[in-house]
Amino acid sequence: MTSFQTLDDLGDVRGRRILVRVDYNLPIKDGKVGDATRIDRSLPTLTALKKRGARIILLSHLGRPKGTPNPAFSLRQILPVLETRIGKVTFAPDCIGDAAHEAVSTLKDGDILLLENLRFHTGEEANDPGFAKALAASGDIFVNDAFSAAHRAHASTVGVAEILPAFAGRAMEAELTALSKALDHPARPVMAFVGGAKISTKLDLLDNLTSKVDILVIGGAMANTFLAAQGIPVGASLCEHDLGTARAILKAAAEKSCEILLPHDVVVAQEFKAGAPDRNIPIGQVGQADMILDIGAASVEAITDRLASVKTVVWNGPLGAFEIPPFDRGTSAVAQAVAKATKANGLISVAGGGDTVAALNHAGVGDDFTYISTAGGAFLEWLEGKDLPGVIALTANIP
Repeated sequence: MTSFQTLDDLGDVRGRRILVRVDYNLPIKDGKVGDATRIDRSLPTLTALKKRGARIILLSHLGRPKGTPNPAFSLRQILPVLETRIGKVTFAPDCIGDAAHEAVSTLKDGDILLLENLRFHTGEEANDPGFAKALAASGDIFVNDAFSAAHRAHASTVGVAEILPAFAGRAMEAELTALSKALDHPARPVMAFVGGAKISTKLDLLDNLTSKVDILVIGGAMANTFLAAQGIPVGASLCEHDLGTARAILKAAAEKSCEILLPHDVVVAQEFKAGAPDRNIPIGQVGQADMILDIGAASVEAITDRLASVKTVVWNGPLGAFEIPPFDRGTSAVAQAVAKATKANGLISVAGGGDTVAALNHAGVGDDFTYISTAGGAFLEWLEGKDLPGVIALTANIP
């Protein structure tokens, strides 16, 4: 893991203008914020800086306005929710130029200012040096607290960090610490869970994990392709036609001494709908009209038995079609077993990805893992072993 400066290295910030890159790209419907988890994750950083008398200027994007101001993507919409968490926050109708400078000039020690959507300017996603310089003009110090945007080489994640002294906020620090413990310097054995529909979308992930972990559990529709690659009928299940890729992954895993766990039994139905009649059967008994929609009870037991000897778990993707009962049982049972081991045995458990977070919350264990990442693409790219520009940039201008 790349070394970086944190808030503990900031020194006296009273009266200093601190640009804080947060990720307030929140779901908004009819002007109302849905899930405010990302606001909550930013509060430790904002609270710490506010107590120390910093003048806090928040930078964020929202949606994809394609470089054009659009009220539907205005960050003004999140102000009511943000203020319920942190107190009074002022707002500037632009993130650069006179409007931003005037708003910044009125700040007093401990005040917080939210600037308008960064993506109202094309220079943000282009990492335009001029736009980065214009953003940096509003601050003395840069704090990046948006790991979920760290896989993008944008002006607010990379450009500003190359101009101002750069530090990681508390959320960024927590994320990088958790991820380092999970794969960079893990307690072994390490078990990884990978689910999802297609192998083709997670080739880099599977390739990297076979080199990093001791046990790789493959679930979801992706497991069907691996079963088919071994000559096991999967009926009408979702399955990729290119079985060569699955065979190559199985061969590579064997060469790297990475054990791959596939389902021993599965839950099948002939309709994909809530309450559809289902059967728990061995993998060799899947009929032509059957769809595999979940792992079976014996597979759950096999996985949970292995958890007793595992020290670290990394999870990305559900093990079945958890959105529709009764096909949520396998994912929920395994998630609850991981949560129990985390609490009782000190298992390090790290999970991330949109479907993963939803599945763990559905299982009632969203707060019981060691760490659950709110990042989507950044978490996946980290699992793939890729360098994240926003993280690398934190080392570019260490004071």
